[in-house]
Amino acid sequence: MKTHAFLSVGVFVTQLVLAATQCVPQSFKDLSLPGGQILTVEAEVLTNLSANVLMPTNYYPRNITGLDVCQVLVQYTHPGQNDTLNVNIWLPLENWNGRYMATGGGGFAAGSGITQLYIPASLGYVTSFTDGGHNISTGGTAPWALVSPGNVNWVLLNDFARIAYNDMATISKSAAALFYGSPPKYSYWSGCSTGGRQGHQMAQSYPTQFDGILATSSAFNWAHFLVMEYWPTFVMNSLNIHPTPCELATLVELATTACDGLDGVIDGIIANPGLCFFDAQTVVNQTFNCSDTGEEMQISQGAATVIEALWTGPRTVDGKFQWFGLNKDASYAGISNVTCNDNGTCEASPFTIAMDWIQRFVLKNTTINLLDLSHSDWDTIFRASVDQYESVISANNPDLTDFRNHGGKMITYHGLADQLIPPNGTYNYYERVLQQDPNAADFYRFFPVPGLAHCGGGPGWYPGDAMEALVAWTEKGIVPDTLLARTTPTAETPARTIQLCAYPKVLRYVGGDINIVSSFTCE
Repeated sequence: MKTHAFLSVGVFVTQLVLAATQCVPQSFKDLSLPGGQILTVEAEVLTNLSANVLMPTNYYPRNITGLDVCQVLVQYTHPGQNDTLNVNIWLPLENWNGRYMATGGGGFAAGSGITQLYIPASLGYVTSFTDGGHNISTGGTAPWALVSPGNVNWVLLNDFARIAYNDMATISKSAAALFYGSPPKYSYWSGCSTGGRQGHQMAQSYPTQFDGILATSSAFNWAHFLVMEYWPTFVMNSLNIHPTPCELATLVELATTACDGLDGVIDGIIANPGLCFFDAQTVVNQTFNCSDTGEEMQISQGAATVIEALWTGPRTVDGKFQWFGLNKDASYAGISNVTCNDNGTCEASPFTIAMDWIQRFVLKNTTINLLDLSHSDWDTIFRASVDQYESVISANNPDLTDFRNHGGKMITYHGLADQLIPPNGTYNYYERVLQQDPNAADFYRFFPVPGLAHCGGGPGWYPGDAMEALVAWTEKGIVPDTLLARTTPTAETPARTIQLCAYPKVLRYVGGDINIVSSFTCE
């Protein structure tokens, strides 16, 4: 075995080659966890791994070949809590870069599985994910939400909310120190959606655990926005109006067309959704062709009324603000789930994660029918979600003092065409952070991304090199005034490249080829 120790901070281990014989449970016999009890440790060498990672979190797709890692599986419990959690760690067998990267989950899954480990491991990171104490093969909550009828499993909810990620980082760093002979010099978090919430939670609750956090399309504001995701179903059922998917999609297209040029260029993207004042009522009775059926249809009054309510976002029975709606270029195909029968009648099916949250955690009763809620019922549910769970799982505390004092750096980006989590919730949080600390941009930056859907997709740009920018900021002090991003090319359109603007600046087209960086500026 040949190793090279660090010569100074920031110098990578470039020639580290570890004998496969070290990847055995005995090498990790000294693993420990404050407040926890290690139950089992398994270790094995995985060689010549290959994966075509088409939907990685916070990276561009990559084809990985010839990857060799030591996989360590750690099972542990918190004595007295009756929980069992599992952490999967990959330690590169060669060319460890001296860093650790934790990966986050999505929905109710605490981790996204080994798919998200390939890219960071191939780049030399020690990397890991956790199951948070419950099955990660499904985003649902049925097996663990309630310990008995009417009683929330608070232990597993707190594991999922925050505790498991602190544990994972502690265990993974300890495993790296035992395997390589020295701990990581830098530790990073990477996650989107639930993974974004987890990253924000770490900055707030365990501010010294990570040096750099990339928390994107963040599902913080959990207690608010997760109920909001049921709003489309509630609106349609309460009004007894169920627009066809074609009507909703056409209204989104019409709004996008009306507000497309706000940044000075027509490119199918609403760059400044806050300035988009398209009124759906102005296109009632307009004829369009439904691409699903080939049928010629008209925009109905009901469809315009429904989508305006969805754009506005949830309100109380007397019209008071509860939470933000989606932007006007976001798709409602997933969150509204309207299906139509052969006889022409349509119905809305709730977004399953939102229904899970309301039934199992808020109401604690899976037999309650949510399809016939009154507006007063809705208001009660919304208040109960916030009152009971805001401090438990929302991860939206704007006080990042300890993370700042630790020297941590954080980057957030959020697609403005996100179809699941309202981007205005991220604007709201970042503004509150700035009110708490007017100089917060010195360590925390937010990049709105025009046209980007939830964690990826859509016609907009995608900043797949954001982690590189975070590492450069964390380790070299290179401040990310912009984030390089590109669109996904299609048969009809080439890839477009741009420098995304850090809030509060916005993109402005200055002329020239719309596919290149120099044609836009931040102002």
